[in-house]
Amino acid sequence: MSHTTEAPTLFHPHVEVRVSTRRKKTAGAHWEGDRIVVVVPTHLRGTERDRMVETLSLRLARHRPHLHASDDQLEQRALALGRSHFDGVAPSSIRWSATQVKRWGSCTLETREIRISERLRVVPDWVLDAVIVHELAHLIEPSHSPRFRELERRFPRQQEAGVFLEGYALGLHMPDAGADDAGRGPVVGPLDEGDDLGPDASTPIDGATAC
Repeated sequence: MSHTTEAPTLFHPHVEVRVSTRRKKTAGAHWEGDRIVVVVPTHLRGTERDRMVETLSLRLARHRPHLHASDDQLEQRALALGRSHFDGVAPSSIRWSATQVKRWGSCTLETREIRISERLRVVPDWVLDAVIVHELAHLIEPSHSPRFRELERRFPRQQEAGVFLEGYALGLHMPDAGADDAGRGPVVGPLDEGDDLGPDASTPIDGATAC
């Protein structure tokens, strides 16, 4: 459940309030595109909730994060990470995806294309790098095998990034993993030490294997 405040101005962007049954005591806020999303527990209501929303949104508005920019810059980042971690492994292309809402990143093995969720435009550089490294590792090892985990751990903050993204996903109310964006195949959640490709891992999606 959510609502949005009045129209934004230069100093007062849209503020969307989301009520979360998962949150018991604390509220949180984050940027989502050009708006601020404040997530509050169900018991927080009335004046107390309004005060919390105002405090968190004003605090966040003063420190708007740097936005990771174009596809070209994303590609340069991936090429640099491929050189530094995997002896020059590179995708055929890498781009931001606005339709990817159930996973942080994906790659298509046959075409070597990588897509990164638009939701990661506002995360710290090292978190974005961890997701890119995860997808680059899939270009070498398709499954989440021990070899894949070894490749992934070449990025030293991989586990830390996973913890960050777990919290970020809660704030975004991301849908549970289990199907791709069109519901046609498996989804692998990057940075999850417990995820498993499962028996349908090689199921083609539009003629290509997704990872």
